[in-house]
Amino acid sequence: MVNYNERLDRTFAALVDPTRRAILGHLQRQDGESISELAKPFDIKLPAVMKHLDVLAQAGLITRSKTGRTVTVRLRAQPMRDAMEWLSHYQRFWSNSLDRLTTYAESKEAQLRSKGR
Repeated sequence: MVNYNERLDRTFAALVDPTRRAILGHLQRQDGESISELAKPFDIKLPAVMKHLDVLAQAGLITRSKTGRTVTVRLRAQPMRDAMEWLSHYQRFWSNSLDRLTTYAESKEAQLRSKGR
């Protein structure tokens, strides 16, 4: 059995690549797409798309099923849910930073308004 950290590593490694993120975005909008249809919008050859799909499948982000000669790809969101759950533990760090940035920006804006009078 693959442990939780290894699954997270695979998920984040798969999400690093912009083509793979685009594939997932496409599947989010149009679930259940054949590989040839899925490959159409990309400016890469079918074997390269297949390699991207292999990485996504190894990360558990997609499933593939075959009917006759057609392979259909579907999004599997659970690994992303796991990643979001892991990230949520760190949300307080960036939330505090964003709150401080907002306060700073508002104070600078107020200073500029008071000087403009």
